[in-house]
Amino acid sequence: MVEWLAGNRVRGTSAEKPVLGLPSGSVGGWKELARTTLGSGSHPITVSDLPDKRYYMVLAHNIAGGSINWNFRVGTGGTLDTSSNYADRHSSNGGGDATTAPANRWGDFLTNGSIDRFTQLYISNLSGKEKLMTGHIADRGATNVSSGSAPERAEVVGKWTNTSLIDVLSLQDDNSQNFGSGSEMVVLGWDPADTHTTNFWEELVDTSWSSGSSVETSAFATKKYLWYQGWFKTGGSMSGSYSALQVGSGGTISTSGYAERYSINGANDGTETNKSNMYGLVGQGNDGSGNELTYINGFIINNSANEKLLISDAVGFNPTTGSGSGSEPRRTKGVGKWVTTGSQINKMKILSAAGSGAWVGGQLKVWGSD
Repeated sequence: MVEWLAGNRVRGTSAEKPVLGLPSGSVGGWKELARTTLGSGSHPITVSDLPDKRYYMVLAHNIAGGSINWNFRVGTGGTLDTSSNYADRHSSNGGGDATTAPANRWGDFLTNGSIDRFTQLYISNLSGKEKLMTGHIADRGATNVSSGSAPERAEVVGKWTNTSLIDVLSLQDDNSQNFGSGSEMVVLGWDPADTHTTNFWEELVDTSWSSGSSVETSAFATKKYLWYQGWFKTGGSMSGSYSALQVGSGGTISTSGYAERYSINGANDGTETNKSNMYGLVGQGNDGSGNELTYINGFIINNSANEKLLISDAVGFNPTTGSGSGSEPRRTKGVGKWVTTGSQINKMKILSAAGSGAWVGGQLKVWGSD
């Protein structure tokens, strides 16, 4: 049955509502091109024979082994480029940009160590042009399985001056230190002409809300890699408080075991340890009257045996000058960790900054893949 509403709007039954998630196969989407997983401690982690795609997304998890420093090379014709054809700009744990040019790889962004690290990169791979890279790196910090140690982070952009197509990528260490067993690199590809039916990212949950002081998703399927996006708005006074992110396993949200590192508007990093939530990953933005509007985008490495590492970006209203084109937005970049091992995240929660009954709208979506 179809019911016609004012303005010629149509309302159908719930069974007739369209599915709003990514339709498998109808729009291409990010496709897994190749992956390398180490069965024992070794080096490097190389992915080769990549097909021609306009864009790559790289997901890498190097598990603690030797004293590793993050170094990354690309190449063409199946051969990695070890010449000085790389340049980068990066910020390590905040505190301003540093540059390296020319160099024989992208790297040396974080301190050497036997430390779990999670990397998420985008690479533009257009033939005839220099190749551009942008991404984030998160590691667990100096102490394993401890919320008392803040994670470390790096923001990176780079270019490779070769104009040929990339078909091989490698994560390595200058001193040939071994990555731990289970370390992995996955390369996804996307191209405007894609019509495949094998999308890497599967929508796990889509939660919307219009009121309340917090919202949590229903329990979703456990996946090794998670990608989340959301927006939310509050209508009450923020009173100097912050919205925050929590995660959980077994269908239960955790109120302990968090640590984070974050920067607001490019300022020096702040760190929080032994926390009940991660407010530095959500960001803040209000219009000067207490109305908060924020958009977040993030990735999580969700291996059962390891601490969970998160990478997050957020943008919101400027809390001083508010909304409108005359007010620049506020940005927050951060990394976090949840120290629980032996299980996987299968639930997420956002706490409102403005207290009970503060929400006036929001949505949180989570995608995942193994």
